[in-house]
Amino acid sequence: MSSASLAWPRTAKSSLLQNRISPSGNKPVFASLPRRSLSSSADRRIHQSADFSSTSKGYDRLGRRAREKLLDREFFLSLLNSASTKREAKSYLARLKAQHSPKPQVKQPEKESKDDTPQPLPSGVNLGSFYGASRSVYDSPVFRHDSTPTPHREISEERLHLSLVKLTTPQLLDDYIVDGVAKTLSQLNRLGMASCVVVDPGAGDHPNALRKIAAEQADRLSNAIDALPDSKSAHLDSVLSLSSIDPDTPTVMSRKALLSPMRDGHIVVVAPIAYTDDVRAVVVPADDAVLALTKELAGLATRPDPDEDPWVTAQRIGDLQREVSLDRVILLDPLGGIPAFSGPQTSHVFINMEQEFDDIEQELLRVRESAASSNRPSATSLPDGDASSIADSNPISKVVNHDVVPVPPEQEAVLPGLRLEERAVDGHLENLSLSQKVLAMLPSASSGIITSPLEVANSAMAPQTTPSGLAVGTRRQRNPLIHNLLTDKPLLSSSLPLSRRAAINGRRGSLTAPSSHTTFVKRGMPLTLVPNPRVQTWTAQNRPRMSLDDPSIDLPRLVHLIEDSFNRKLDVQDYLNRIHDRLAGLIIAGEYEGGAILTWELPPGVEDDGSPASEARMVPYLDKFAVLKRSQGAGGVADIVFNAMVRSCFPNGVCWRSRKDNPVNKWYFERSEGTWKLADTNWTMFWTTPNLPDDLQRFQDYEAVMQQQHFDAEKLPVAVSHLRTDKRVPAISQHFDGGQCRVFKVDFVDGESWAVRVPLFVRHASRDFIIYLMESEARVLEELEIKGFRWAAKLRGRSLTFDNAVGCPFIALTWIADQMNTLSDVLLPELDGAPFAMDHGDLAPQNIIIDAQHNVTG
Repeated sequence: MSSASLAWPRTAKSSLLQNRISPSGNKPVFASLPRRSLSSSADRRIHQSADFSSTSKGYDRLGRRAREKLLDREFFLSLLNSASTKREAKSYLARLKAQHSPKPQVKQPEKESKDDTPQPLPSGVNLGSFYGASRSVYDSPVFRHDSTPTPHREISEERLHLSLVKLTTPQLLDDYIVDGVAKTLSQLNRLGMASCVVVDPGAGDHPNALRKIAAEQADRLSNAIDALPDSKSAHLDSVLSLSSIDPDTPTVMSRKALLSPMRDGHIVVVAPIAYTDDVRAVVVPADDAVLALTKELAGLATRPDPDEDPWVTAQRIGDLQREVSLDRVILLDPLGGIPAFSGPQTSHVFINMEQEFDDIEQELLRVRESAASSNRPSATSLPDGDASSIADSNPISKVVNHDVVPVPPEQEAVLPGLRLEERAVDGHLENLSLSQKVLAMLPSASSGIITSPLEVANSAMAPQTTPSGLAVGTRRQRNPLIHNLLTDKPLLSSSLPLSRRAAINGRRGSLTAPSSHTTFVKRGMPLTLVPNPRVQTWTAQNRPRMSLDDPSIDLPRLVHLIEDSFNRKLDVQDYLNRIHDRLAGLIIAGEYEGGAILTWELPPGVEDDGSPASEARMVPYLDKFAVLKRSQGAGGVADIVFNAMVRSCFPNGVCWRSRKDNPVNKWYFERSEGTWKLADTNWTMFWTTPNLPDDLQRFQDYEAVMQQQHFDAEKLPVAVSHLRTDKRVPAISQHFDGGQCRVFKVDFVDGESWAVRVPLFVRHASRDFIIYLMESEARVLEELEIKGFRWAAKLRGRSLTFDNAVGCPFIALTWIADQMNTLSDVLLPELDGAPFAMDHGDLAPQNIIIDAQHNVTG
């Protein structure tokens, strides 16, 4: 990476500090700041030992040049370590380069308005007709001496990308953790993500004491940031205000005062202190401060002026939203991420707010009520020692206090022992609610992170500087904030089984695998399950008896989703015929951005007669799993659909198959309970059913369903009938097996018979190759007919797709009753007495057709 690719000031200075007054006059002298590339020392050899980190004592003894080298080294180590792959880090740096590349200034020629009629309001922000004039006013003639002036809009050259951070109770954190948080914020700043930090002193009964704590902790964090090389902070103590009209809701006093330091490269630190109209400092809840800042940064704090044209108001709001992009909302709380009390997982790795907010909130409320009822008697009647033993015996207390919420010892001294569980759950409820409210005001691309300052600090510091007991291992942990900035994904996929999460967490050199307590939050998308498993359980006994052309399903959008994901056309009618009476249900994410079609399949030879024995043999099968190309690899769409399938729809297990060369197989391997390579095929079977190999009959049914490639011989007559203009359905009279195909003889009522070739025995071939094989055979038959070769079978039709009624491509030919007599017509009569040779490209015992007397007939 050259120095010209990513160049911005390493030492950010405020615009006020850049202006120096010359001693000879009053004119300011603009000092040019030295600019260095982000990677200016990436190619230089590092001579310092790894023991010298930016926080070690030996760091002060290094020269400026050596410190810059070491700073770059640690930065790139953290950058590459936080990305899942080098490609992700490279991709982010490419996006960062594009953001910082200068844009050519195009000067628009000034034009005088020739039309004095006001333009119609553009679509976008709907301000209603309350502030606008009526149609009669707009249609009335207006006499002016000059044109209506166009309001001047100042648009920033570069959009400011920033994160809003809330740091909870920093007074309970030691210097190591605060320094680690400061270092992470500095690294985010170097990666182009400016930060505004709100310090939350917690709750208390003495406002003056809280205000003092908030101011002190803001100064403490600001000093920790300033202590880092090439990092500057700005402690703003007059950002929020309270009006007499709405004294309970703080607002931002000055947008420019808030954004200017961040544009100059400073990390802004704000204490939740607001000033009233009579200039009185009041401590406000930190959550209210975060909401006020979010509203301002999202461009939603502007109140329309009744005298202002609605078009001008809409343009002004649009300019504010284009000026700033609030990409991340980060909640650093000692409680960590949101815990999970149902299912095998101990914490929520990813939360889709549209789908999961209500369920998680109700779950936490139930846990809180249970904790309150368990603690209520002991709080009034038991001594401290007995109360402690009861708290330890409470399973919820153990989960919250040990497995989910590692509370620092200092906080245990502040909170009463028996109230700890309730307050911990209350803290999680507040973090969940705040994330939901904030993301509701932001674009869908924005996201939130809930994690602990300890986890951020451990991953920010070099392993040598980590205190003993706070981290295990010899290599640097992945930083959840930097990882999310690079990938827009959580540290671990939410659809991974619990055992896989531990394995992935521990594969970076740690001796043990600590469970992750970081929660990644998205406003997300709604999830539609048809039928709703809460109303109707997905079992073979109560199949929905519905089809994809049901009015509740948008079939054209579903078809587009499948075709876009698989990159090939879908034979819709054949596919509908194939899954008819087999459909188990449908999962749709968002506006058909992702989805899954699931069916009930029967092994070959098992009749679907509706009996309990038949239903017991049915196999839950994932028929289609599709995600739009633009949503693949981002936004968690695949995780949302997969989680719904294995947790809500088929919690007892489901199976699917994939070609052995499918690049998605790594994703499947990580999420399945087991895999099995199907013999003599190009397919691998996956399942999530627990202990499937222990149930031999069940395993054989799964394998048989995978092996049959969905071929349904019973639907072959209906599929063949679509090849005739009269749509007459034939009857299958017999079939023969060859080396590649099974040949069915079908008879029509008018006496005509066809031979239908189905490639059931093509081994080690992909679907595309099988389709190509059948298409080539059809073209040869068409060419022979064009050339007048009357002895060959005539092509009657074809279906070159796996998404038809029988689940396999096929071609239909005229049936030749006596092929041996046909052979005598082909051979020249003058060669009857001469020897001759015949060539068969696929001669095998199963290709020789004989009659009842064992005479060769074909």
